[in-house]
Amino acid sequence: MAEGRLHGLSFQQMLLLAFLLVAGLLGVSSLRALYTLEQLMVQSRLGATEATSLNAAAQALNQRGQALERAARQSLVLRDAPLRRSFNEMTGEAQTLLDKLQNGGLPQEQAAQWRERLETVKVLLDAPPERALENERQVAEEFVALDVLHTVIVQSVQDINTQRNQLLQDRVEDSRRNVTHQVVGVIVLALALALALGIWLARPFKRLEGAIRTLGENQLDQPILVSGPDDMRRVGQQLEWLRLRLLELDSDKARFLRHVSHELKTPLAALREGVALLQDGVTGELNAGQREVAQILHHNTLVLQGEIEALLRFNAAAFEARQLQRQDTALLALLESQVEWQRLQWQAKGLRVLVEGPDITLPIDAEKIGSAISNLLSNAIRFSPKGGTVRLILSRQPGQVHIDVTDQGPGVAGTDRDRIFEPFYRGVRQPVDAVRGTGIGLSIVHEYVVAHGGRVQLVDDGVHAFFRIELPHVD
Repeated sequence: MAEGRLHGLSFQQMLLLAFLLVAGLLGVSSLRALYTLEQLMVQSRLGATEATSLNAAAQALNQRGQALERAARQSLVLRDAPLRRSFNEMTGEAQTLLDKLQNGGLPQEQAAQWRERLETVKVLLDAPPERALENERQVAEEFVALDVLHTVIVQSVQDINTQRNQLLQDRVEDSRRNVTHQVVGVIVLALALALALGIWLARPFKRLEGAIRTLGENQLDQPILVSGPDDMRRVGQQLEWLRLRLLELDSDKARFLRHVSHELKTPLAALREGVALLQDGVTGELNAGQREVAQILHHNTLVLQGEIEALLRFNAAAFEARQLQRQDTALLALLESQVEWQRLQWQAKGLRVLVEGPDITLPIDAEKIGSAISNLLSNAIRFSPKGGTVRLILSRQPGQVHIDVTDQGPGVAGTDRDRIFEPFYRGVRQPVDAVRGTGIGLSIVHEYVVAHGGRVQLVDDGVHAFFRIELPHVD
């Protein structure tokens, strides 16, 4: 059901959805990282504040201790009530500072010792006046002990701050590792998701590419089915309509050619028969002028019959180009076999035919590529001067195999080059001593080569022009 809903989306919408999904993952990871960083900053600020507060409380407690010592000794010696009240007030402040330190982590035994010492001082201050001098000495000793205890408390506060700082650093390091793992994990997940989505979204394009390639190679027997986003499926439906339309046009063309050839052959046969009867004198002896006219009619009926047969051959070649029977073929052996089959033709003109190049194997329809090479070789023999040289050169190029057919003939006129592969087109440069061609040889070469995904072209290297077949080849 979810897949059906996705198929209802267009490719643009699905691509946007994929981008939003990947961006959402990265955004969530970034927000979590920012939240963790903010928490660490808050903890750092609180830790610094607490450390400063504890240090200030420890210093203040030390100062209160000194003030308490002065007030206690003066109160004990002078028996002054205001001094005793001041001592009591500072005692309350010191107790508050001590509570703050204890809440901040000061060991309980140190706080208890400080309170015990202060209670001892209070007892000594409340003793009878006659013991004032002796108690004054004991108070001094108690405050010396408190001073030592202040040093211990300051050191404890420093240790507490150090421990807290270390804990904060450990927490920062753990958070850094967690954030690093989280970010790396999200990046890997985002990359995997992007790769999976890219492959998933690219599949319809591959199907479209395959469908267009099959149409280009005239392989019209398989229906075109493209799944995926809604707009891709619509394109697939249009390609299927185009395939059916091409099948219909091919059928119409074949039917038209069969009909035309049949309709032409019947009156043509009658015309030839009538001309033959005239030439044989069945209707009476012909004079010289009449015999010449009959000869012209006979010649033109032969030419017309050749044209009709050429039309049928071209139509058959165009149909056969769609029915490739590929198999691994050694191209060098194929070239040599074509040269051998036409040995009588090139030997009759005293030509040299050379085959050059490495041995390359390609999956091709050997019969059709052989026919294309045979046509080019036949043209080269036909246009070469007596005693000339024809070369068939096989070479490997990046992603391609080239078959060059060169000769020493007059070449192709500039006005003919744009139309040289059109059916039934004959160039202006024709051999004087050869029968005029039908103009379909190069068209058949073009049909067969294009059916293999290659191309045939007239190449001008600055010295002379020659024909080149280019076939695709995976290195």
